[in-house]
Amino acid sequence: MFKKFSFEDISAQNQVKASVQRRIRQSIADEYPGLEPLLDDLLPKKSPMIVVKCQNHLNLVVVNNVPLFFNIRDGPYMPTLRLLHQCNFLLSFFLASHLCTNDPDIMKKFQVDRGAIKFVLSGANIMCPGLTSPGGVLDNEVEEETPVAIMAEGKQHALAIGYTKMSAKDIKTINKGIGVDNMHYLNDGLWKMERLE
Repeated sequence: MFKKFSFEDISAQNQVKASVQRRIRQSIADEYPGLEPLLDDLLPKKSPMIVVKCQNHLNLVVVNNVPLFFNIRDGPYMPTLRLLHQCNFLLSFFLASHLCTNDPDIMKKFQVDRGAIKFVLSGANIMCPGLTSPGGVLDNEVEEETPVAIMAEGKQHALAIGYTKMSAKDIKTINKGIGVDNMHYLNDGLWKMERLE
């Protein structure tokens, strides 16, 4: 999706009204309850929120010139990889300082085996065998059409954000075809676009 994404793909930028900003914020809070301790810092009520419309019905949510979330049409908002990496670090720090032992991850996670890493980093969708083979890990509670962080065997940080095409149970049972659409991955166009000026 973001393989060759660049500033030329942007068709419009609009500062949204307070009511739309509240709706987007609430949608993100509902989708990612683990983000609650950081939500006021990420999406401050007083800072203007810009929705950037791009080709292929893609929308970016931008605050202080930084792309934070994206969605397609009216689908769920998904964090950018930069935001996901920062939030997991900040949540770990926040929970440690409050003596909590909860898992700090904000998204459900799937893990691919080592053999799938180079394909995921080139933009390929995640095939079922890459998730079910030794080294792959599935969260059994994940349903179809759910945003997930794609982790890699032996790596600490997510290498992609995906959108499930089938539930984790179906991925295990069917074990062929595309299990997760690769929406955004390390070093794609969105990763390289750290700021929108």
